Amino acid sequence: MTSGPVAPELPELRRRTSAKWRSYPDDVLPMFVAEMDFALAPVVADAMIAQVRTSDVGYCNGPGDVGEAFRGFADRHWGWAVDPLDVRLTTDVSVVIVEALRVAIEPGDPVIITPPVYPPFFELIPEAGGRLVEVPLQLHEWNRWSLDLTGIEDALRAGARAVLLCHPHNPLGLVHPREDLVALAELAAAHDAVVVSDEIHAPLVHHFEPTFVPFLSASDTAREVGIAAHSASKGFNIAGAKCALTVTASDRMRALVDRQPGEVGFRTSILGRAATEAAFTGGDDWLFSTVDRIVENVDILGQLLDEELPEVVLHRPTASYLAWLDLRALGLGDDPAAAILDHGRLALHSGPAFGSQGRGFARMNVGCAPGIVEQGVQRIVDTVRAIGR
Repeated sequence: MTSGPVAPELPELRRRTSAKWRSYPDDVLPMFVAEMDFALAPVVADAMIAQVRTSDVGYCNGPGDVGEAFRGFADRHWGWAVDPLDVRLTTDVSVVIVEALRVAIEPGDPVIITPPVYPPFFELIPEAGGRLVEVPLQLHEWNRWSLDLTGIEDALRAGARAVLLCHPHNPLGLVHPREDLVALAELAAAHDAVVVSDEIHAPLVHHFEPTFVPFLSASDTAREVGIAAHSASKGFNIAGAKCALTVTASDRMRALVDRQPGEVGFRTSILGRAATEAAFTGGDDWLFSTVDRIVENVDILGQLLDEELPEVVLHRPTASYLAWLDLRALGLGDDPAAAILDHGRLALHSGPAFGSQGRGFARMNVGCAPGIVEQGVQRIVDTVRAIGR
């Protein structure tokens, strides 16, 4: 049995050299970028250490056993039957997206995104040669969000050639229901478009929610029009290990991916490959415990906001450790994260970075010790007091 996540204390965390801990001075509490604070799953750390101890840190030649490891993981967690031969490796999910779009569209073709959404999406599409088309998510009563399928259909009819789906959706932690995925696939097929589904947060779906439905498992049509991006990087906190999966499930999409240069796969980290195989093969117990901790932290965050800042609306995630906060009632302007950084020395992810729909919002990372969640809320309270709201 693998132990649950260990959350180091702040002095130990501040010795880390990752972006989370080196982007700001030590008086700033970083809760912005999507890195968890938890120590690595032992099975993952052991795999990477073994790779180093045998001096096996050369170039990565192919996927190794990652396809089989992911097949087992996808079957256990989502009931998804993946052919290991349909799993190809590259450095990270951003590269999966860019390289998939490069072969799926022509230069200048419109590509749909659904803001508020992961900020790099706004850059990845131009990098791939596409042109951004925004079809914002719809916000319904009771803070329920969904894809705007009518808007997506209109954009496809107007010439969009691809949809870049975020599933689960970042920053909302939204798991799209099967019926929406099926409908999206039908729309794409009707307009000869491709769906690239970023599913990096899929391992972090909260246990009390319905099972995550991978896009490629939603329907026969989805398999025909879809390319999925997967990774152990978010679920197991190994983004710097540089390994992600391009997954296909149809002859048409295999043929597209076959057009990618060989370097797309060759640049994968051999350390990342070892870590990914270990995570997908033996990391379940650690992952389950980590998701439990995340859910507890979201509960703590919600309770503290209710007590200290009832004006703030928490859009509770159903996946991931990222919390989307509506701070508009605090009067901190379009970018409340800036005021909170200045006055509270707390780094949140700026809401407007996720699109214009993020004005007045900020994203908080709760993949940490409960005490850090408490400190984070207190620093927002301190900000409100400091500016006299």
